[in-house]
Amino acid sequence: MHLAEIQFPIKKMERGYNNRTLHVNLSKMKIKIKPVSKKMKQIFTGGRGFNLWLMWNSLPKNQKIKWTDPTNEICLSSGPLSGIPGFPGGGKSIAMSISPLTNMIIDSNVGGFFGPYLKFSGWDALEIQGKSKSEVYIFIDGDNQRIIIEDAKDLPSETNLIVDILSKKHSPKNPLYISIVSTGPGAENTLMGCLNVSWYDSLRGTHRFKQAGRGGIGTVLRDKKIKAIVVKYSEKMTLEKINPADSTLVKEVILKYNKELRKLDPKQNEMSVVGTTHLVPIMNTFDLLPVNNFKYGSHKDAEKLGRDVYRKRFNSGYAGCWIGCALSCSHVVKDFELSTGPDKGQRVFVNGPEYETIAGVGSNCGIFDAEYVIEMNYYCDIYGLDTISVGTSIAFAMECYELGLIDNKFTDGLNLCFGNKEAALNIIHQMAQGTGFGVIIGKGIRQMKKLFEKNGVNPDILKDIGMESKGLEFSEYVTKESLAQQGGYGLTLKGAQHDEAWLIFLDMVHNLMPTFEQKAENLHWFPMWRTWFSLNGLCKLPWNDVVPEGNNTTKNPAKVISHVNNYIKFFFAITGKKVTEKDIILMSERVYNFQRIFNLRMGLGTREQDTIPYRAVGPVTKEEYISRIDRYDKQIKEKLNVNPKLKSIEIKIQLLRKFREKEYELLKDAVYKRRGWNSNGVPTVAKIKSLGIAFTEVLTLLNQ
Repeated sequence: MHLAEIQFPIKKMERGYNNRTLHVNLSKMKIKIKPVSKKMKQIFTGGRGFNLWLMWNSLPKNQKIKWTDPTNEICLSSGPLSGIPGFPGGGKSIAMSISPLTNMIIDSNVGGFFGPYLKFSGWDALEIQGKSKSEVYIFIDGDNQRIIIEDAKDLPSETNLIVDILSKKHSPKNPLYISIVSTGPGAENTLMGCLNVSWYDSLRGTHRFKQAGRGGIGTVLRDKKIKAIVVKYSEKMTLEKINPADSTLVKEVILKYNKELRKLDPKQNEMSVVGTTHLVPIMNTFDLLPVNNFKYGSHKDAEKLGRDVYRKRFNSGYAGCWIGCALSCSHVVKDFELSTGPDKGQRVFVNGPEYETIAGVGSNCGIFDAEYVIEMNYYCDIYGLDTISVGTSIAFAMECYELGLIDNKFTDGLNLCFGNKEAALNIIHQMAQGTGFGVIIGKGIRQMKKLFEKNGVNPDILKDIGMESKGLEFSEYVTKESLAQQGGYGLTLKGAQHDEAWLIFLDMVHNLMPTFEQKAENLHWFPMWRTWFSLNGLCKLPWNDVVPEGNNTTKNPAKVISHVNNYIKFFFAITGKKVTEKDIILMSERVYNFQRIFNLRMGLGTREQDTIPYRAVGPVTKEEYISRIDRYDKQIKEKLNVNPKLKSIEIKIQLLRKFREKEYELLKDAVYKRRGWNSNGVPTVAKIKSLGIAFTEVLTLLNQ
């Protein structure tokens, strides 16, 4: 049953833009079209920037809006460079909302066809506000130029079933033309629901999924009673329809980039064969693989979760989540027989797993069993759960259990020791059902700490070992030996996610930034450069996971400047705007600082929130110290001028803690200064004026 519908004319794109966005209000069942101004493109570029600007203007002013408020929005956008057939990683979408876990703006990127199909259907962004009284789905029909809000009370809850039903209904002849955003029952019963974005894998004859995993946007989707967002576009997506400034140059850039990736990837990380699983042995070798709730950084059984295992398990053949992407790193396990849960005994396709999932639900929980990881991956997907938050939350609960902070009565009878894969699988099914201890895990670590404290647990130990920042669970890298990466987690806008800055190797392994000023410079440039991908609808992996020949001889190899120049050229070829590296950083600074100010508007976004648990900084327990005793003793001797042989481990832990916590605060000062923020982590008026975002509301906020 149609609950609302409008028709719209397809307009010719203008150098990557449709110059309009789509607004859906579910409370009022109203659909309207909003124009995109020249100023909006100039200041916010697209993608994440457009989402921010739409939410800034639509959310009630002078109110701290909660994620459950009907005025909260879900925005989905791609960007001016998205949707170019053949360009590596050109199918990204950016999802944004107020996070159930952090109560601030969260952005999460995802591959697949949704963003490009939305773009070719005529829209630069989709903005959903309000809350429906009953279950609905939104259908964006790019073929017939109409938008429909449809009754969805008969749709099931699981992602795979939703996609199968709606694909057959709206594109029965060819499922390739449909992309669907959905989630699962886990999103209804937890705060860490992800968005699953589908695309049809013609080679394997099945729908595949990528996830906008972070921050619980899937939970917001279900809170608004949305079962799915469907976009259909049956015409061929061509470069000509993008209407670029220079088609010839676009083709040259694509040809060169794909040729380089196809030549070098097999010699380097083999992403097209093993995906991100290549990281497991590397992280283990350098003591960076999280083990037992980030207590340790390596394990003798890590190889059981590594690239060689998945080389055999992944189904061979092209595995890209975007048309013609030479990196093609989105792999799948075929005919996997499930051993638990509602689909027990069935043989299924499993998307992934990728490194974050392997480390999160695997090594970080002390479980080194690839079959278990694949099963957890499958159920997290169809239940609509973020594998990072799930794994890190379970690992935290496991350590609390082993420390005796919680017992079997508290865990509803589960023996939550590290390594207990049966208990972990039990929890994931409980999370989907909203039962047992799974309800508590599903609240995330910040809420778990509060609950455990109410039950008499010492809050100091919970603070030290609860691996979250700003309410967002840590992604899967051990940061104890990299002050820069500690800042890469703690000084983010949204919480402990590595997509802003991944500096461990530069800092810890290569020691290329020994001073605070050098660390601050990198904690400025890399988050800004990485933000640029989210403005334009592109994947970051082709930039730094395949290194050009001769890159090590360049002035700053970590920037992969040859690839940066490719993107500069590509941006000009599409938009007609000539930019330099400095211009690109400026584009991102506008959006990055604006998002920081948005957090300030919500009562957050200051120094107080830029904290991380001490386990991310140094050893909390005696066992941790002993595991790296040579390294720690050397620091105590060289940095503190103390003879470690004369001190107990307990005293050495205290001495090291005082030193490292002081260094983290000094890092904050250096980064704030470099970013043009005051000592409280707030952008200065001079900074926002230089960026051209000194709007009246912004100035009012900063002057309070």
